[in-house]
Amino acid sequence: MKFIKYQGTGNDFIMIDNRELLFNKNKAEIAALCHRRFGIGADGVILLQNNADCDFEMVYYNADGSLGSMCGNGGRCAVRFAHHLGLFKRKTNFLAVDGTHQAELKKKEICLKMKDVSHIEYNEEYGYFFLDTGSPHYVEWVRDLAQYEVFSKGKAIRNNDRFREKGTNVNFIEKTDEYLINIRTYERGVEDETLACGTGSVAAALVFSLKNDTKIAFTTGDFDIIVKTLGGHLAVSFTKTGKDTFENIYLSGGAEKVFEGEI
Repeated sequence: MKFIKYQGTGNDFIMIDNRELLFNKNKAEIAALCHRRFGIGADGVILLQNNADCDFEMVYYNADGSLGSMCGNGGRCAVRFAHHLGLFKRKTNFLAVDGTHQAELKKKEICLKMKDVSHIEYNEEYGYFFLDTGSPHYVEWVRDLAQYEVFSKGKAIRNNDRFREKGTNVNFIEKTDEYLINIRTYERGVEDETLACGTGSVAAALVFSLKNDTKIAFTTGDFDIIVKTLGGHLAVSFTKTGKDTFENIYLSGGAEKVFEGEI
């Protein structure tokens, strides 16, 4: 089997051209491919497949072999892979598990449109936010993020009584400048901290807009919030249309080919 490895701010994916539907979608085999000692090693596997209504379809599997929800960094890598295959020139639309997405190549970056968000839950008792940006996300503000015990605390939250059955990604964020957020994420499916999470970065930016009191009128127009992950920087822009409703959400950042091979 031929594959190409891509990464987006440190989130790495095994990309497979499955337009002829030859790939065996076996959970154990997918997990073995993602294993960093006995396989290729990756945060997930992405299959690129034909679609009658879009340029392509993206099918994403987590590192444990389970079928994944939307992955923002994976989506940008899929767009770069589709461009490598010659499926479009500059702009594209593709189908993912949460619906149709549009994307555009802008020099070294890929600008990906995400799903609208219509509600953000705030749990006042425990001080966290919960929302769906294509994947479910728990978001909590913390101090001294660099020293925070992300793995142990993230794992405990992901497996608590509320989230155990369906799981959630767990994000810990810290404001460092007027429009700059640091983030660290424990991802379900990988069951570990990852270097970045695209949908988590979107969730962090939207939560930031609720909490942060700045000179910008968040109800008018678009603007960028920079989210600094362990693997690099991502930019999130959106239009806030209500108290906790958002449209025109875009995630921008790099996506690069790392290597290709056969297994």
